[in-house]
Amino acid sequence: MYDSGGISLKPSDPSHAMMKADMSGAAAVLATMSTLKALGCRNQVTAYMMCTDNLPSGSAMAMGDVLTMRNGKTVEIHNTDAEGRLVLADGLSLAAEQKPDAIVDIATLTGACARALGPQMAGVMGNNQKFVDQVVAAAGATDEQIWQLPLEQKYRTLLDSYIADMKNVGGPDAGAITAALFLDEFTSGLPWAHIDIAGPMWSDGDAGWLQRGATAYGTRLLVNLAENFKLR
Repeated sequence: MYDSGGISLKPSDPSHAMMKADMSGAAAVLATMSTLKALGCRNQVTAYMMCTDNLPSGSAMAMGDVLTMRNGKTVEIHNTDAEGRLVLADGLSLAAEQKPDAIVDIATLTGACARALGPQMAGVMGNNQKFVDQVVAAAGATDEQIWQLPLEQKYRTLLDSYIADMKNVGGPDAGAITAALFLDEFTSGLPWAHIDIAGPMWSDGDAGWLQRGATAYGTRLLVNLAENFKLR
């Protein structure tokens, strides 16, 4: 929920102070569930919020640690600031165990996505184009701008580890894509879409419906997606 970077400590700059908004993904999920109940949504929706702080301490994870995830896969830690995908991975594994028709996750996951798409647009990737298309349609209907990035399997080798099934980071290039490829390892092949809101989670000034500060981006999108979801 608050991400200092852990042992891979973030610099003392405005981006560090802004980490109080790093809970925007979980907040969007909570707000969505409250809204769906009020609207009487007829689709069955289950929500999971993976909440933890990422702070340096005597018990903090360190580079080189190997974690065994909920689905049994092992992950070598190469950057403790890439912790969001670790808690998301266990959440995705838990969701996949329930065998839903589709899974969508939303998170302030990568600075790479924010750098690529800027502060008013989220990125989306997924393993099922028909479901990704529903996410993109929901974004269009709610004016929450989104752009699909490729889930390029050729980049999966960037996550390879000598001592574990994978590393938790893929290097300096294609960071948003390698983060999504990491998450895809925990979906059990179910239709899945990943929404990276690191850019539009925060606005330095009023811009359209985006208010200054934390924007609540993703709530309207998820509500529309849940209400209009169709099994294809």
